Amino acid sequence: MAKSKYKRILLKLSGQSFCKPGGFGIDGPALKSIAEKVSEVHNLGPQVAVVVGAGNFLRGETFSQVSQIPRNTADYMGMLATIINACALQETLEKLGQPTRVLSAIDVPAMCERFIRRRAFRHLERQRVVILAGGTGNPFFTTDTCAALRASELEAELLIKATKVDGIFSDDPEKNPDAKLFERLSYEEVLNKNLRIMDHSAIALCRDNNIPIIVLNIFKESNITKAVCGEQVGTKIVMRRS
Repeated sequence: MAKSKYKRILLKLSGQSFCKPGGFGIDGPALKSIAEKVSEVHNLGPQVAVVVGAGNFLRGETFSQVSQIPRNTADYMGMLATIINACALQETLEKLGQPTRVLSAIDVPAMCERFIRRRAFRHLERQRVVILAGGTGNPFFTTDTCAALRASELEAELLIKATKVDGIFSDDPEKNPDAKLFERLSYEEVLNKNLRIMDHSAIALCRDNNIPIIVLNIFKESNITKAVCGEQVGTKIVMRRS
C-alpha cells in the first residue's frame, strides 16, 4: 500500500465541495464523499488538519456588496458558516470510524473547542483529524489566508487546496480551450503573474515559511491521495520552479 510522503499536511476544502455543483447548503452524498477522501488520506499515514470554507452558505465580501450588512458583520457570518461545515464533516468522519476534533478561531463552546496551537498538536499526535473552523477569527481575511496561517503555525509540510478545477491555468479554461495547465510554479511567478487561485497574502505566507502548495481538483478520484504520495497532480507551487 502506498504511503504518504509527508508527516503532516493541511487540506483546504472549499465550501462548494459540501454541496452539489451550483448548489447551496450541505448535500448528504457530497459530504460523505468528502469525509471518505479525508479518511483515506489519513489512512496513508500523515497527520491531517483541515480548513473549511463556507461558500456553500455565504461569502462575506460578496454578501456585504449585495446587502445592507457591513463587511465586518458579513465576514463573521461567514465564519459561523464554516463552523456548520466543520461540525457536519466531524460527525460524518466519526461515523466512518475516524476520530476528529473541531477547533475554532471564535468561541462556540457548545459545538467545538477553541483553537490553541498546542492543543491542535496534541490532537494530531493522537491521530485525530483536526478540522479548523472560524477562519482566522478576524474579518477581511479569507479562509485561504487562514489555511496558510494554520499550515505555518502547525508546521505542515504541504498545503493542498482542493477545488473544482484541475489546477492553475494560463487563462480561464472554460473560456479559452487553449489555456495551459501549469504543473509547477514558483511563489514569485504566482504573485508576479497575478494568478488569482489564492489570496496573495496566503501565497506570501507559504513562501515565507517554505510550505509547498498543491492546487488540485477534489472531484477527480484519488487526486488527494496521489498528491500526498508524491505523484504529479494539479499544480505545485514551490520556492523555485526547477
